[in-house]
Amino acid sequence: MKLAYFVHDLHDPAVHRRMRMLHTGGANVSLLGFTRGTVPPDPGKAGQMLCFGQTYNAHMTQRTMAVLRAARTIERCRDEVTGADVIMARQLETLVLAAIARRRFAPAARLVFECLDVHRLMLARGPIGHALRMIEGRLLRRCDLLLVSSPAFATAYFANAHADLPPVRVVENRILASELTMSATAAAPPGPPWRIGWFGVIRCRRSLAILAQLVRTYPGLVEVVIRGRPTRDTIPDFDAIIGATPGLRFLGPYDRATDLAQIYADVHFVWTIDYYEAGANSTWLLPNRLYEGGVYGAVPIALRAVETGQWLIRQKAGICLDEPLDDSLAEFVTMLDATRYAAVRATMQRIPQDAFICDTAACRELTDALADSRATTVERAPNA
Repeated sequence: MKLAYFVHDLHDPAVHRRMRMLHTGGANVSLLGFTRGTVPPDPGKAGQMLCFGQTYNAHMTQRTMAVLRAARTIERCRDEVTGADVIMARQLETLVLAAIARRRFAPAARLVFECLDVHRLMLARGPIGHALRMIEGRLLRRCDLLLVSSPAFATAYFANAHADLPPVRVVENRILASELTMSATAAAPPGPPWRIGWFGVIRCRRSLAILAQLVRTYPGLVEVVIRGRPTRDTIPDFDAIIGATPGLRFLGPYDRATDLAQIYADVHFVWTIDYYEAGANSTWLLPNRLYEGGVYGAVPIALRAVETGQWLIRQKAGICLDEPLDDSLAEFVTMLDATRYAAVRATMQRIPQDAFICDTAACRELTDALADSRATTVERAPNA
């Protein structure tokens, strides 16, 4: 199967994980799209990548102009798209280009929209939000399949924002079997201190404030280890808070390809809570750290009312807390002992590994779904 994959960032590690999944499933993939902050050495073609130019986070006008420029030069991608069985686009801005390219070069190809988060502008009540949803709705009517990484994206957003949807398939952000560095069976060192790990993109200032207050209130009982990429535009005082809070440690970035087993084996719990876009994207998503913690032995801490908490409840596993979070989190850590920790860790170990890991069979299921119309449709969320 020949697949042309239009993406918002050619250098996004998540894009390359999806590429590996598609290759494992038997697809021959060409990658086309923009870069975010990093320009390839050759701004044209580099291997199987075709770069349309550079875009920037939080610069909607610049990104819109970049898409318009790419649309005017769509002839550049003729070779990559001609003869494609499937044209897939990750995020709305590249779906515009994918739809144009299909019409020009591969009208028989299936068009697939892959949405892994819903940007806050898509929910805006003003003219910008209305215009974006109108564009999205028109493009969705041309699509043969919608891929989402969490069922809540389909039920809470798409099914309520648009009257007409293509078939929908949920493809969770599970860890590729080829990415596993080891099977972590050993627990973290006995607590206390009970160690909470917060890994990945660190963007939630409210989470940082809650965790900082927790370690200040219970010194010696709980520690927090942060690793990954802090977004200092959303947490401008990140370094000051870390420096002023003993028990709250930032250990820098990590290599997802080699370090996951070690960083998760060093903590008892993994923080999966995110208020960055509460009530919307943060409420609906299923984060990577949910699956990483499950594979490598760290127990997820989640809010009961959000999709991550509901995932854990369905599995009868993990720690699900209620609001106000400050109070329920403090109650949990003060009542924690070795026996209770062993019990909650055992709940995670009872979950089948295929809930966390994407093996070769799952990769083939994805490419099969892309090649035909078999997918799961969703119903509208009640009271939405």
